[in-house]
Amino acid sequence: MSTPLDEPTAPGAPQPAPDGPRTTTSVLEREEVEEQTWEPGDHERFAHYVRKEKILESALSGEAVTALCGKKWIPNRDPEKFPICPTCKEIYEGLRAPQDGED
Repeated sequence: MSTPLDEPTAPGAPQPAPDGPRTTTSVLEREEVEEQTWEPGDHERFAHYVRKEKILESALSGEAVTALCGKKWIPNRDPEKFPICPTCKEIYEGLRAPQDGED
């Protein structure tokens, strides 16, 4: 049973099928891929040694820093709450003290 388009249908009654071409809409699902500029792992368990100016630059730019041990990450946690990275500590202790006039 078809009804003309100018006649209203009763509320709750099934709507008549349109006479024109049918179109469908589909959703394309894709995983968002974000380039990772740091390595997952220890940086979440340890505090690492990084030059102070590099941490400030990272805070302003949002770019990753590189620790003495080679780990790259974006600092966002309080390092006081974590033990010091043993590799960073070993490298830091092995550095020679600055001589007169050196940094």
